[in-house]
Amino acid sequence: MKWIATSVVLTFLWVGTALADGGHHHAVPTLKSKTKTTVTTQGTTVTVTFGPIDLPVGHSGDLAASMPKHLFEFAEDKYLVGYKANVYLKDGTPLPQQYLHHVLLMDNSRESVSCPGEPLFFAGAGMEMTEARFPPGYGVKLAKGHKLMALVAFYHKVPPTQDVMASFTMEMAPRGADIQPMDVYQVGVNIVCFSKFSKRAHDETDEGMLIRSGVDVRSAPLKFRMDGCIKFAYPHGHDQLLLITLENKTTGQTLLRTVPDVGSDGRFKSFQPHQVYKNSVGFSVNIEDEYEMTMVHHKARDDAREMHGMGNYLMYMTPGPCPSVHQEAKG
Repeated sequence: MKWIATSVVLTFLWVGTALADGGHHHAVPTLKSKTKTTVTTQGTTVTVTFGPIDLPVGHSGDLAASMPKHLFEFAEDKYLVGYKANVYLKDGTPLPQQYLHHVLLMDNSRESVSCPGEPLFFAGAGMEMTEARFPPGYGVKLAKGHKLMALVAFYHKVPPTQDVMASFTMEMAPRGADIQPMDVYQVGVNIVCFSKFSKRAHDETDEGMLIRSGVDVRSAPLKFRMDGCIKFAYPHGHDQLLLITLENKTTGQTLLRTVPDVGSDGRFKSFQPHQVYKNSVGFSVNIEDEYEMTMVHHKARDDAREMHGMGNYLMYMTPGPCPSVHQEAKG
């Protein structure tokens, strides 16, 4: 993603917005779009809906995704405690999950910890469409008046389809609930920060890293920019993904091990609930240790299609180490 890892189109409009402290500016890539968007509230849920839109879109359908956007804000402080994405036709007919590259939610009034100088990505989902539900009592604060933005991206290789809709539903804590706020931190094997796009591997594009035939293992070093206690880790991957891991190389610990449910042909189906890390106790990460992320894909050797992969986590953490220093392998 950034999806939670951010995949963006090659040609875009830079939209600059001042951060809350007034001392920085950031740029958000998005295509100019007249796609209809709405925000509706029902009880404790807030849903951003895009469409209808006819696919493919963009420049002759030749880009990784189109990214219609919607700007909105809340009249009072809210705490995000869960979310889910959906893609379907205007008449309600569900579409294959592969239509959706991702829906991303950003807070343009807060700076990202993981990507300094860039807006905070606080939620998102791709083709996994796994429902996120944080441990009870934890949430992400969406402050009154903060400039929020939702982006949607569709795969450019889907067949021509009319009246496509995509939605992102956010579950908010009831008013007055006792919620401990969490920071949001994004990590990935592929590049996840706009400012580092120039450092991408030669075979990495906006769609991800080119998947090589056979078993393809890719790893990337990671240093955290804050000490934190991970309570929830939302995974993101593409077709042919077999595994994502996060490991502490300094202490020799496997912290996250995420295996998706796939079809007989290796096509991604979903992350089952037990493969999405959720624990109110959590595990600690820190700025001192050396970490590594790994993603494993398998592409059949007789499959000539060009495919790109991602392996990312959108991590939700409280500041500082976990109360318990005991660490266990997760998975």
